[in-house]
Amino acid sequence: MATTDNDALFNYQLLGRLQQDCEYYLGHGNRAKKHLWAGDEAEQIAKMKEIYEGLPEKPEWITLEKISQYEAAMIVTQ
Repeated sequence: MATTDNDALFNYQLLGRLQQDCEYYLGHGNRAKKHLWAGDEAEQIAKMKEIYEGLPEKPEWITLEKISQYEAAMIVTQ
């Protein structure tokens, strides 16, 4: 995914933004989709996974396991 240093930097920053959105959504955001960058829980998680997988160096502050935890908390299956 990241082809240049600028692309990688942008993706690290976007992943951080998406994580903050998840934290807010699950906390003070009252589970309102309007607080998510993607506007939808499944799309938000899918974008986070896409970015994470494409990063040349994985960040220390988030893991695929943590993204899966957000997924479990945010997406309620019936």
